Amino acid sequence: MPRPRKPRFVHARPIVDAFLPNRLPPWGREEVVLSIEGLESIRLSDFEGLDQENAAIRMNVSRQTFGRILTEARRIVADALVMGKVLRIEGGHFEMPPMGRGRRRRGRGGPF
Repeated sequence: MPRPRKPRFVHARPIVDAFLPNRLPPWGREEVVLSIEGLESIRLSDFEGLDQENAAIRMNVSRQTFGRILTEARRIVADALVMGKVLRIEGGHFEMPPMGRGRRRRGRGGPF
């Protein structure tokens, strides 16, 4: 039985849910789907300029997992741009982070 997935934190839902090419390619309309956590990885790494370690902490995943999410997201975006495909942003396995000052962790000094 596989281990349950850790929730991946996403700052907010995307503002838009699709990007459409100006002209359709001669072979017709095709679509690719970018997960919401894939968009979040691009936002943290490329838009905010965070290194993978800090971005992984923000998403509540390991650095290696963040790297895999980012690589796949960049591949999907490149495919949509180069091949003139519709890019839909939807789905994935994510949660909004808890409100407040960040994650609380147990430590030596007390219960939180």
